[in-house]
Amino acid sequence: TLSAEHSYTQSYSYTNGNDTEQLEQAKRKFPLSVVHPVIRTHPVTKRKCLFVNISYTARILGLNDNESEMLLNYLFGLVNKPEHTVRWHWKVNDIAFWDNRSTQHYAVADYWPNCRLMERATIIGDKPF
Repeated sequence: TLSAEHSYTQSYSYTNGNDTEQLEQAKRKFPLSVVHPVIRTHPVTKRKCLFVNISYTARILGLNDNESEMLLNYLFGLVNKPEHTVRWHWKVNDIAFWDNRSTQHYAVADYWPNCRLMERATIIGDKPF
């Protein structure tokens, strides 16, 4: 079973030049990275799905850097194939829900000259298996 390291430092710039005690406590409480299976099982449907994300998946464990990068790029490409995507064309009062356990989302910035107004609610997820 392949496992991958996921880290929010992949998508957010991280500097430790001005560490405060509060920041140190946060880093102890919230690890910089976690390990999850590359293929996870949805806890309700029991269907298998890819659990990699270009913004958060740093590397695949057990592979050298080159192999990990090549495999991740291949998997990221699968996720973005048109036949695996939905493009929502927003209308006034639309509401969208998705299950992050088996779905990825990306906001396409093609709405100029209109503006984007969004409210988001996120619930605590389960541990991938």
